[in-house]
Amino acid sequence: MRTRTGAHIVWDWNGTLFHDNDAIIGATNAAFAELGLEPITLERYRALYCVPVPKFYERLMGRLPTDAEWQVMDEAFQRHYTAHRVRCGLADGATELLAGWRSVGHSQSILSLYGHEELVPMVRGFGIETHFIRVDGRTGPSGGGKAEHMVRHLAALAGVAGVDPARTVVIGDAVDDATAARHAGARAVLYTGGSHSRTSLEAAGVPVVDTLAEAVKEAERLAA
Repeated sequence: MRTRTGAHIVWDWNGTLFHDNDAIIGATNAAFAELGLEPITLERYRALYCVPVPKFYERLMGRLPTDAEWQVMDEAFQRHYTAHRVRCGLADGATELLAGWRSVGHSQSILSLYGHEELVPMVRGFGIETHFIRVDGRTGPSGGGKAEHMVRHLAALAGVAGVDPARTVVIGDAVDDATAARHAGARAVLYTGGSHSRTSLEAAGVPVVDTLAEAVKEAERLAA
């Protein structure tokens, strides 16, 4: 077993490595149409979106959805997202950044709230699986935050690859990524290319950048 003690990046998937804004807004509005809700623009989505996701619907509807309504909304979104995502690809420069980080001896992994059984073949399909020492997607119900998932992810990495949370930086597009990193003893850099506006990301109190190249540079600085 090779022990790694250097800098480590935990990448978020949706909205970070995988540029799926078009799929997100398309699936959201298709699901809204089924439920009789008005469509939403990407700008409004980015201003209102939050985790846990039922709180996002509360901001739109003026109340929390019932459990039954949430199940309908979530099923409709997932169904439409699966149809829309096939037209999406990796974020600009992602493949080169992943290869570059790995080439200098650093390690990296993916932790996503996207379903694990769908995430793994997507990562493999883009030909980037070998860049990661672990790929974890959600295995339980959808709609929650990432904090406890991050704790388990980093514990697994420490056990098999010697990854130190203190030298780990989470790169994601949501305030929840920063919250999860803090909860697990890691740092975070937030990227404006995904589901949250810059204004909302800056409230997290961590570095906010506009490109993944900037995110990687900031991660190297934070993990030094």
